[in-house]
Amino acid sequence: MTESSSHTSADLTDEPDFDPDDFGPVTAGSGTASAFRMAPPTTGEQLLSDRASLQRVAGLSTELEDVTEVEYRQLRLERVVLVGVWTEGTVAQAKASMVELAALAETAGSQVLDGLIQRRSTPDAATYIGSGKADELREVVLTTGADTVICDGELTPAQLTALEKVVKVKVIDRTALILDIFAQHATSREGKAQVSLAQMEYMLPRLRGWGESMSRQAGGRAGSNGGVGLRGPGETKIETDRRRIRERMAKLRREIREMKTARTTKRAARQRSSIPKITVAGYTNAGKSSLVNAMTGSGVLVQDALFATLDPTTRRATLTDGRQVVFTDTVGFVRHLPTQLVEAFRSTLEEVVDADLLLHVVDGSDPFPLEQISAVRRVINEVVADEGSAAPPELLVVNKIDAIDETRRTELRGMLGGAMFVSAQTGEGLPELFDRIRTEIARGDVEVTIAVPFSRGDVVSRIHRDGEVLSTDHDAQGTVMRVRVPASMAGELAELRVS
Repeated sequence: MTESSSHTSADLTDEPDFDPDDFGPVTAGSGTASAFRMAPPTTGEQLLSDRASLQRVAGLSTELEDVTEVEYRQLRLERVVLVGVWTEGTVAQAKASMVELAALAETAGSQVLDGLIQRRSTPDAATYIGSGKADELREVVLTTGADTVICDGELTPAQLTALEKVVKVKVIDRTALILDIFAQHATSREGKAQVSLAQMEYMLPRLRGWGESMSRQAGGRAGSNGGVGLRGPGETKIETDRRRIRERMAKLRREIREMKTARTTKRAARQRSSIPKITVAGYTNAGKSSLVNAMTGSGVLVQDALFATLDPTTRRATLTDGRQVVFTDTVGFVRHLPTQLVEAFRSTLEEVVDADLLLHVVDGSDPFPLEQISAVRRVINEVVADEGSAAPPELLVVNKIDAIDETRRTELRGMLGGAMFVSAQTGEGLPELFDRIRTEIARGDVEVTIAVPFSRGDVVSRIHRDGEVLSTDHDAQGTVMRVRVPASMAGELAELRVS
């Protein structure tokens, strides 16, 4: 027991009462001031501390003998070995893909022990890496003491089963790993429902068990299956589990549809306000949330981890000309993003479709930024095509330029013509980005001259908020204003226009 915790009640009563008057004024530079004037944590800081409050402890997993595949896959990842099949591209691209897989595994809470790449024209249909390499992988697992193997690709149920039989530890693929990360980071009710639906869609064709546990069947005559108490619908355990999962998926789809209605209502309200809507999208961990914080001064969660942001966050900012805009931070994308997640997060991704401007954030420190851009645009085009609307104008923003040298900046400027180069960390390039945003959202504006009576101060206030005042002139009836406003607002001002 420490000395501080061994005080008796008598010791405590003998302590003098605290009197603020006994202390002199607290100066701004004193240690006492820093203790008593601690600023309250922002929303992002609080979420980050909540995530860090619980940490996995390696070596405490428990293997169950009679569990379903869903229960089995939800056991926490611990010590892992990575394995990938290199089918195309350069060796640098193959290694970069494995580095990204390692980052995904670490984000999920795993300890990466080793990583292996095999050169093949196509993945092996039976074990993904071939029987010989599977035996070698088993030796690596035994040597490192790993309890999980993560494959850099989506495995079929047959590949999953065959590889597990050889390596004799748990095997998961890239899709299951991403789903696990999403399940950890989802905070809102809608986000949790979307992740649960995606997980069930992934697990349903992979449902299985061990031994005879999934083939037990109830039903039939009294003497055939144990008699009283065991007669039932005649389903095996795996059939019962599949039916229950389908019922749960149907319920989740209904809930997501209901939540989509509320999201659509909020989005419609933003559209009626005539405030330009800017959606920030891009590859995971490209610095989207940091950029939103730098531009709006908000406290959106920022974490150096993949898929730190799942729930879209909307913040308002004011441009240099006084016009207000709305920034929406969205979920990040990744190469080979599971189709289940694209379907489940469709209502969230619709924020991209309704934007007036899309800020496509790219990680300037990544060795292959063009692959990031291609992966993001592929998903966005898919969502836009399903919605049947036109894609919003896109502005490429290369972030993290503080982490690269001038030579690399020159290379990126040659590859990405017209892109803006910024650093959310240092603030470099942000004023130029604001000017570019102001120019982009003003492309659809209409210049009109209106006569506003003195009694319509609400119109003047709204023009200052949502448009730009070019000139003003006062007369006996009111104020004559030459303004530049969005096209939707120009229609509402038609009755005040001066010919």
